[in-house]
Amino acid sequence: MKITALKTFLVPPRWLFLKIETDAGISGWGEPILEGRAETLAALIAEVADFLVGRDPRRINDTWQMLYRNGCYRGGPVLMSAISGIDQALWDIAGKFHGAPVHALLGGAQRERIRGYVWIGGDRPANLVADARAAQAQGFTAVKMNVCEELAIVDSHTAIDAIVRRLGDLRTAVGPDLDLAFDFHGRVHAPMARVLVHELAPLRPLFIEDPVAPGQLEALAALSAISPVPLAVGERMHARAEFKALFEARAAQVINPDPAHVGGITEMLRLGAMAEAYDVALAPHCPLGPIALAACLQIDALCHNAFIQEQSLGMQYNTTNDLLDYMKPENRFRYEAGAIAIPEGPGLGVDIDEEYVRARAAIGHRWRAPVWRHKDGSIAEW
Repeated sequence: MKITALKTFLVPPRWLFLKIETDAGISGWGEPILEGRAETLAALIAEVADFLVGRDPRRINDTWQMLYRNGCYRGGPVLMSAISGIDQALWDIAGKFHGAPVHALLGGAQRERIRGYVWIGGDRPANLVADARAAQAQGFTAVKMNVCEELAIVDSHTAIDAIVRRLGDLRTAVGPDLDLAFDFHGRVHAPMARVLVHELAPLRPLFIEDPVAPGQLEALAALSAISPVPLAVGERMHARAEFKALFEARAAQVINPDPAHVGGITEMLRLGAMAEAYDVALAPHCPLGPIALAACLQIDALCHNAFIQEQSLGMQYNTTNDLLDYMKPENRFRYEAGAIAIPEGPGLGVDIDEEYVRARAAIGHRWRAPVWRHKDGSIAEW
């Protein structure tokens, strides 16, 4: 069996899908997306196709190493996101070739379902109570939200008090049974992160995500040493060495790498095993499309330390298309009591509606992250 073509589809609301075709009539789907850089990823996929066409798609490990080690430059969000989508598609082909889900090829599932959570509140958190109650009505037992808008490196107590009051009102409204995950989104610098973690701890969040900006390992480790709340980090990390340093510094209790950004299923399983050795939990990052979520669910099935799964159903960015739109109705994700069933179909276990993908790709998208500024005119973290 040989790879014959790699085809990319830029589809709303902000995703890039990849289809890898073979001469055996078996195709696999991947999601090589970096939010706001979809065209860049499509161009890179076209470049690496020169190395992939004619190769046996079942040589997944060899292909991964070739893409990673070829040339002088490696790592980084763009290359690793491209490798991720290719890796997902190759595993999809392998599973379809053997007539089994990916997790069956890798030793079998350890769980039948994984708890999921939904996003509420949008980028500038608003309508938290109404959105949280809607999530509860859908059966979800956990939600996540950004905690703040722009926050200066040292901000006022008035700004901190407003954040605590808003989230406190949410906790009061929904009671103790709905778990709340607080995402600082790298918007909070180290001086204010210390204050916010202390102030928010009484609200008993499930975890605090990206409490400081990427690259601040020392600040993260210091924060971890004093935080009574588990800290989660990893969505903007793209190298095993970064995670090695994180584990050795005991800087987080949860990692949330993204199988669309960190090297696909192949690399995520390595990271999951590394995390387990340090008794660190795994919560795969996935504010993306159905193929990326299908890859996450295969990982959740295989990693004992996986405990919750992000997914984008109803997310604030999904205004033109939502998570399930690109899947054939008879084979969409199954939700029950706030959990997502592990797919049992061959490969990634999802059946993509290619006709609909092509129709929406004719529309495409130009999604870009917003540009935020502080009151003094300087650029703010988004």
